[in-house]
Amino acid sequence: MERIRRVQAATAATTITPAVGASVGDVLAALRSVRLGTASRELIDQIRGLEDLKSAIVGLQARAAVAFDLAQRQEQAEAGVPASERGQGVGAQVALARRESPNRGSRLLGLAKALVVEMPRTMAALESGQLNEWRATLLVKETACLSVEDRCAVDEELAADTGTFEGKGDRAIIAAAKAAAYRRDPRSVAQRASHAASERTVSLRPAPDTMTYLTALLPVAQGVAAYAALTRAADSARSAGDPRIRGQVMADTLVERVTGRRGGISGVDLQLVMTDRALFQGDSEPARLRGYGVVPAEWARALVGAGGTVSDEPRGTRENPVAGQSSSTPDGPALRQADEITVWLRRLYTAPATGELLTMDSKARLFPPRLRRFIETRDDTCRTPYCDAPIRHIDHIVPWHSGGTTTVNNGAGLCEACNHTKENPGWSTKTVPGDNHAMEITTPTGHNYRSKAPALPGCSQGAGTSAATTPGLVAELSAAPTDSSTTAPERSPKSRRDGRRVRYRDKSPAVVR
Repeated sequence: MERIRRVQAATAATTITPAVGASVGDVLAALRSVRLGTASRELIDQIRGLEDLKSAIVGLQARAAVAFDLAQRQEQAEAGVPASERGQGVGAQVALARRESPNRGSRLLGLAKALVVEMPRTMAALESGQLNEWRATLLVKETACLSVEDRCAVDEELAADTGTFEGKGDRAIIAAAKAAAYRRDPRSVAQRASHAASERTVSLRPAPDTMTYLTALLPVAQGVAAYAALTRAADSARSAGDPRIRGQVMADTLVERVTGRRGGISGVDLQLVMTDRALFQGDSEPARLRGYGVVPAEWARALVGAGGTVSDEPRGTRENPVAGQSSSTPDGPALRQADEITVWLRRLYTAPATGELLTMDSKARLFPPRLRRFIETRDDTCRTPYCDAPIRHIDHIVPWHSGGTTTVNNGAGLCEACNHTKENPGWSTKTVPGDNHAMEITTPTGHNYRSKAPALPGCSQGAGTSAATTPGLVAELSAAPTDSSTTAPERSPKSRRDGRRVRYRDKSPAVVR
């Protein structure tokens, strides 16, 4: 921390500002007054100049972030916060100010500290426009395993502010940084490679057109072995006459071997939210799949419709039992398996005037399962602005110890990091009257940020009215063979009386008005 103070004192007099006493607002006003050129050469010069300006702004923003971190730590020390807890929540505030997720805000703060304190020549290259923010990030990343002294030495060796990387691409910059780091401290670089194996993980993120990226970060030997096994399986299938292309066979084999089922679904809860009109009447209102986002209504109907079919037929045209439509989707959500799948529907009632889910109360401190599911369906992802991480905690907006109640209106879905951040001194949240469940977050600096629950399918966001006046439906698709030993959920009283299998079983309403 003392090093940060010394660096700030040494660079305060050399920081370039557009004019004496100029504020950020003055700079913005000056930018808005810039007129675009007319000739091609002039326009290219403007593009290059604006790129240099962007880099200079990033450098100034990094200095501001480091200064803010220091100011917050001083204020927390004066407030009696233990030394081990000082600085908590700073990254989250930087994230809100930059309209980024809390995770990225913490990384941007770390980048700023590294540039300002440990890599002054890289910082100078950034401020002069010789490096952009991404390439400065690459240099910081490749030297992260070094001590402060070794990192400063590598920064001096690379001398980015002298034009070392002029005309170089990302790979060349990474290679130069890696080589310099290894020459300086080969043991730390080797230990970093050994430690990387402990960070192996699997992640899932949305892709366009109702697809997803399933990514595995593995040690190189395991990754190559897994890919080779999928390749052999694809080559064997192709040689046996399988009409699918090689990549399709590899993807299908991966799903089958991981889930143990040919169709890939093995008793999972998908939580597909769609209107009753879209499900039963063929309406085009998009649906929402938790963990993915908006999906086309036709795709959602095909997915739910797969639950009622028992067939050994190959891919091709089959009858959709939901909307009475044929589905010819060789690569769609239809399941190619003989096992029957049970689809459960849960009704969610929305207020006709606003489209907001109606409330239900609990006198307990912890949110009961059905109330948790209700809030998860309403919020979809973490409610902190700019954070779209999966929901991990259902938390009281007004804390329980401050008189907050365990209700839908006082509950919000948060990721683990955001839930812990809001417990830091100076943070507060409150509900805001209005449509579609709004909440307001106040940071220690007094800045306010508002969050509104996303609109459900069939409801328009922010319009004050609902596009639907009938209840929405949550279709939960779970797969289990009919001869499975797994106990199925209890049937509704009607289905027990009828004594026959019901394709769409109706659980008791999640909301009672």
